[in-house]
Amino acid sequence: MTNGDLAIEASGLSRTFGALVAADGVDLSIGQGELFSLLGPNGAGKTTTIRMLCCLLRPTSGTAKVKGHDIRTDPLSVKRVIAISPQETAIAEHLNAWENLSLMARLHGMTKQETKQRSGELLEMMSLTGRATDRVKKFSGGMKRRLSIAMALVSKPQVLFLDEPTLGLDPQSRRGLWEHIEGLKGDTTIVLTTHYLEEADALADRIAVIDEGKVVALGTSEELKAGVLDAQVTIVEAENLTDDAVEALRQRFSEVRLIAGGVEIGDADASLDDISDCLRPRGVAIQSAHRRRVTLDDVFLQLTGKQLRE
Repeated sequence: MTNGDLAIEASGLSRTFGALVAADGVDLSIGQGELFSLLGPNGAGKTTTIRMLCCLLRPTSGTAKVKGHDIRTDPLSVKRVIAISPQETAIAEHLNAWENLSLMARLHGMTKQETKQRSGELLEMMSLTGRATDRVKKFSGGMKRRLSIAMALVSKPQVLFLDEPTLGLDPQSRRGLWEHIEGLKGDTTIVLTTHYLEEADALADRIAVIDEGKVVALGTSEELKAGVLDAQVTIVEAENLTDDAVEALRQRFSEVRLIAGGVEIGDADASLDDISDCLRPRGVAIQSAHRRRVTLDDVFLQLTGKQLRE
């Protein structure tokens, strides 16, 4: 990918708050029209990175270019080509959806006719036309999120930052919003921060896994999964699983982790006979065993030793 194909290019982007290192030498190259996800747990440095790229927070060191504009030396030009939908929706709840969009359009200098046209387009895009004149305070969480994204799209930004857009939504509302985000891909470069593994898996062209302020892995979902030792994980449910039995498994296999009612073994060499040879002499009875495909959760766990949780 050449520089001319890049919407965002970050080099050594870092930010400290006293002794706290929130972002630690982040390097990113994000292509034009790409939906790029920053995946990591709360406190990993995702939002700090986004705020620096949006010129809302000055880097301690390093820099980045957004559509060719340097965030340190030309922040006004950066702000002209971007928009952000933050974690906390910045919506006037005493106004209706149409009024919120119209207000945003007028702030961007649009004429009355342009405001009417753009607001109508975005209400239709986000399936809010039927609720256009309803006060926002009556909206569900998912509807508020859709309106927040619509407001960010008013100016037709070249780069859109979505910071935890589905945070706190129920699974059904979350998946509904995914469809709307999916519809934006290609025309607009989208940077999506999330700590929902399935969200990054479903939406992103590429994913950067961030932990403790560092990018610890980068690639497509399939590339990240392929980096795990085996394409599949063996799940063993067993009775009387003792510490001694678990230690025996760990001596034999490279990836062993406890789960409810048994263990997961992420090792290409794991056969049922080998597992049984470890457990039977220690009085452990195998109830069942099966294999499943590797997930992003396995990737994250292998990279960081942590599991992502809400």
